[in-house]
Amino acid sequence: MPIIYAIICHSDMMIKEKRNQFGYTQEKMAEMLQISLRQYVRIDKETCLPRSDILDRLINTLDLTDEEIGMYVKSVLFKKSS
Repeated sequence: MPIIYAIICHSDMMIKEKRNQFGYTQEKMAEMLQISLRQYVRIDKETCLPRSDILDRLINTLDLTDEEIGMYVKSVLFKKSS
């Protein structure tokens, strides 16, 4: 298995896992990020990159590290190219 693929697979659903660690529902996250539930679900499934202002709020809300942010972006971009 190529290394980049292993990294992407490892990070799959990382946002959902972090959200669950904090005990937040998708509805609560959408409210805190000031976006629709539908938009948040796409972020949770890691199928879209949010605008920079939403990404900033996501980073702060879930206390994401630089490494986690990079893994999230790579995961989304990998899914879009597949």
